[in-house]
Amino acid sequence: MIKKATHKILIIDDEPDVTRAVKLTITIQESNWQVIEANSGEQGLELIDSESPDLVLLDLSMPGMHGFDVLKEIRMFSNVPVIILTVKEDELDKVRGLELGADDYIVKPFGHLELLARIRSVLRRAEGSTGLIKTLYVNKDLHIDFNRRQIMLGDQEIKLTNTEFRLLEALARNAGRIISNEVLLSKVWGRDAVDEVDYLKVFIYRLRHKIEPDPAAPRYLLTERGVGYWLTVDEQIK
Repeated sequence: MIKKATHKILIIDDEPDVTRAVKLTITIQESNWQVIEANSGEQGLELIDSESPDLVLLDLSMPGMHGFDVLKEIRMFSNVPVIILTVKEDELDKVRGLELGADDYIVKPFGHLELLARIRSVLRRAEGSTGLIKTLYVNKDLHIDFNRRQIMLGDQEIKLTNTEFRLLEALARNAGRIISNEVLLSKVWGRDAVDEVDYLKVFIYRLRHKIEPDPAAPRYLLTERGVGYWLTVDEQIK
């Protein structure tokens, strides 16, 4: 009897040695996961559309379509979690990838156990991003229905990536309370990420540009400088 694949992972990388090594690592540790491969950004986009993977491993430095351009295209039609793979340990590349919608970032060469840990962590966040809060958050024009995973700003529906939603969920669950940077990082990215303040800054910036009428003068998502962030309370209906 053939086991049904519990997760489908797409690798987009033009280096056959890398894709083979990553595929071997995943299948040895997770025999019921399906791994599919694309050797170009264009092929990767087609497979995301046709195969609906649960997670994408995306190389940045590819001939033809650059990884950043692939990521931009992905975020135009899909919220699939994306982990960027790159040989560049460049802080600006790291931040840009997060700004464009990546969920995590790992630098080549990486250990196989580290890669698996990152994949499992991102998959857990994606799977846990629905149904955890049984409340409807209402604050002026901002309405968040956590059961339906629907965010409305006035009459406009706001689309969030899984990580953005996870962060908003953590803030809304504690609406009216300041949540420290360390606690938010731990809740959303895991305990190993408590020093990755750049992650948090990037995603707070992205959230504000989606849920705030004026991101430069936020009314919902506020900063407590040097401490953390909090979501204001107007009315929260249980």
